[in-house]
Amino acid sequence: MNKAELINSIAEKTGHTQVDTLKTLDALLETIEATVAGGDKVQLVGFGTFEPQHRAARTGRNPQTGEPIEIAEATLPKFSPGKSFKERVVEAHKPKVKPKATAKAKAK
Repeated sequence: MNKAELINSIAEKTGHTQVDTLKTLDALLETIEATVAGGDKVQLVGFGTFEPQHRAARTGRNPQTGEPIEIAEATLPKFSPGKSFKERVVEAHKPKVKPKATAKAKAK
């Protein structure tokens, strides 16, 4: 699903126009980005948490040459899904259990 499809889906479910939905979605994303960039976290209970994560400087290896390279420290955004979000995804992707053959079906 891309942004346009997401806007269409939200607009249908809420009864708002696509223009209003676009403005709301853009404001939500901008607020999350600004908050995390400012060093704070955004927690949406049940959905997940957006937060900055600091990575210390470290030594890595160039995969082509094998030579060591210095990787600078960085702060990157991190998303951790909430409990109900994880449960919904897990449930949606559980393998379907096939019914076992009965004794009558085996006898035929």
